[in-house]
Amino acid sequence: MPAVWHLRVLLYSWLWLVSAVLLGLTAWRLYYTTHIPLGDPLHDGVDFYDPIVAELLATSILTLLWSAYIIHVISGVYERRLISRFRGELIGLLILFVLWLVGAAIATTYWGNLSWCWVYRPCRVLTALVAFAWIGWASIFIIFVYTLLFVLSNRVVMEPLHARWNPRVSVFGRRA
Repeated sequence: MPAVWHLRVLLYSWLWLVSAVLLGLTAWRLYYTTHIPLGDPLHDGVDFYDPIVAELLATSILTLLWSAYIIHVISGVYERRLISRFRGELIGLLILFVLWLVGAAIATTYWGNLSWCWVYRPCRVLTALVAFAWIGWASIFIIFVYTLLFVLSNRVVMEPLHARWNPRVSVFGRRA
């Protein structure tokens, strides 16, 4: 049976992949809307950008960095980092949770049902963008709940987030 940290690294790796795909989709959408081809009927051929796409782009970049950092801390058993306790991880996950939820909800409001225009590439990209926004939000939610349940069941909110501490060696294990 895999250890807790193995599953967490796997979940964060999945989140990293979803964020990378969303980064690509949002980058394509931003490029397309800021460089509208001649004769394209979208927005009367005038360049523009969707603010929610920029928000999803920033969220995916933050999530890529966050996932890579947490994977590094968990895999390397680091304890003396800026964010190295479960409390910091939960706060970071909560911030990302809100960013993903806002991005996915607003994108769904704008482009919830584009099945009528799937013959066009921009509509297919927007549909995929909305889908990956919700997949990313669900991934964050699963990681948050999994980590929260682990923290609450073991009472380790102030322990190192790699979850492999030895009280005799760890700087976090010294209790008065």
